Amino acid sequence: MTPEALTQYLHTTIPLSRAMEVSAVRASASNLVLKAPLLPNINMHGTLFGGSGSTLCLLAAWSAVHLRLERYQFEAELVIHTSQMEYIAPAREAISAHSAIDDGPWVRTATMLSKRGRGRITVSAQLFSGDALAARFVGEFVATTYERLRNDQ
Repeated sequence: MTPEALTQYLHTTIPLSRAMEVSAVRASASNLVLKAPLLPNINMHGTLFGGSGSTLCLLAAWSAVHLRLERYQFEAELVIHTSQMEYIAPAREAISAHSAIDDGPWVRTATMLSKRGRGRITVSAQLFSGDALAARFVGEFVATTYERLRNDQ
């Protein structure tokens, strides 16, 4: 999927991403970067609103898993199960969230999806304000194949 196609997909399926003016810079199954300007995501202190930072990281990590599912032709519903955000420094510039998935965890997830129709994976993302690290995110995602969802009903 191209960065432009991912941006359009996010704006269509997750309207908050459009309001935040999120756009994909890099969109591959191994390395993903999303960015957003500060102004629509600003708080009363003139810095990044924490919810926007968390959301951008969640979107980056979710998108990394989404692209892996697409690359390996899994038709699955993908949801966040748990997440944790650590804020390190205030963000005073445009922000970007960087996420990547290592092959080891992905292989375990893909194996579980193939065997049981459901798999979990923990993915991290780093939030930058300009070139400075502003926050770290870790989230656990659950993918369930549509076949399993139909059978569970």
